[in-house]
Amino acid sequence: MAKTALVLRHIHFEDLGAFHEPLQAARYDIRYSNVDDADFCHGDPLTPDLLIILGGPVGVYEDQAYPFLAAERAFIAARLAQRRPTLGVCLGAQLIAAALGARVFPTGLKEIGFSELTLTEAGKTSPLRHLAGTAVLHWHGDTYTLPQDASNLAASALVEQQAFSIGRSVLGLQFHPEAETDERFERWLVGHAAELSAAGIDLAGLRRDAQQHGQPVRRAARLLLADWLEGLEGRP
Repeated sequence: MAKTALVLRHIHFEDLGAFHEPLQAARYDIRYSNVDDADFCHGDPLTPDLLIILGGPVGVYEDQAYPFLAAERAFIAARLAQRRPTLGVCLGAQLIAAALGARVFPTGLKEIGFSELTLTEAGKTSPLRHLAGTAVLHWHGDTYTLPQDASNLAASALVEQQAFSIGRSVLGLQFHPEAETDERFERWLVGHAAELSAAGIDLAGLRRDAQQHGQPVRRAARLLLADWLEGLEGRP
């Protein structure tokens, strides 16, 4: 019998990407819930076997501008209270942190581009070990304080908090291992054109880095997620 994965998507081109295949291989029935759907963050948050919260170009703290954020945090918090399997990427990781009472705030800089992570001792024995020596895509301007009972798994040269876990069932990734860096990467560049321009990002250089690092990070991302999903099977 297939397991169910509910995927909260905030912007259409930021999808599961490289994570889609390992989810299928693990026999998950995948359903996207988009931010403009009438039933976004409605229903029982405990029902899906797995909840995945994807990224987006808004801040967790911008409730007045984006009222859906309060309902989304409440949806996530209800699930986390029962330690139901939950994965967050970028904004998704920040929403998990906020739902657990951590502070999410601007870093004062834009970390956009490819670079390697520095894994903590906990990270070296986690599914993130598959990313060792691999440059991953960073694309954010916010960070978070480490939630209570969470383990910090990785840092970058610019931002200390890049990933965290709580037991086997909760994983937050500040970076974007899932992002497809083939011709589909152009959707990211067009969709985030204003942000890239304001940050003074060299688009030609970013394209070159995507071509250079795309295949290694895609392989590593698949291994990371497959490893984490396997760990869910044996969680307490």
